[in-house]
Amino acid sequence: MQLKAKIKNLKNKDLFQHETKKHAFKKFLIVLAIFVAYLIFVCWKYGVKGGTEVGLLTWVFFVFCTPIADAGFLVGFPARLLTGIRMIYSEVIVTIVAALITIYSLIFTPSIYEKTALLRVFKRILIQPVPFWLIIILSTIGTFFSIYFADELVDVAKHSERVKYKKHKRSHYIIISLFMWGITFWLYDVLLQKLNLKF
Repeated sequence: MQLKAKIKNLKNKDLFQHETKKHAFKKFLIVLAIFVAYLIFVCWKYGVKGGTEVGLLTWVFFVFCTPIADAGFLVGFPARLLTGIRMIYSEVIVTIVAALITIYSLIFTPSIYEKTALLRVFKRILIQPVPFWLIIILSTIGTFFSIYFADELVDVAKHSERVKYKKHKRSHYIIISLFMWGITFWLYDVLLQKLNLKF
């Protein structure tokens, strides 16, 4: 009963009245719709068990290998609304869970990484720490910046009140740029290796 009251209170008070919360809620719905659509597709293609494993590992890839916190936001945003736990803390839990899923799948179901091109790339990143773990490091920094800003979305009513975002916006852009340069050089490296070209 208390949970229902909390959700009702949330709908009335926050999600539709405050500019920033409306923005965060729309973002959450878009990310959720994309993830559910992808999950339905891979379950149709690989069966429920295989599709769920592929969907879960794809989610883990986005947790570790993109500098924007959309994968963690799927868990962190509803947890923040329902419990009040800041998304920065739930992101730590998401990262630990994602790491456990990765370790389990590498040990017990390594063949799952061969099902999609994205998962083959992810496996390559995981099993070749130098230089590919740089992608994970840069992405993790970017993700925590994103979550830092996302928490502020829920804390304030208007975008003009986002002091943290204004203060660190430049740093966030630099991290994302570094990630993009890193991924570009990495893709060139993979391409040159596939073509057996050496300089």
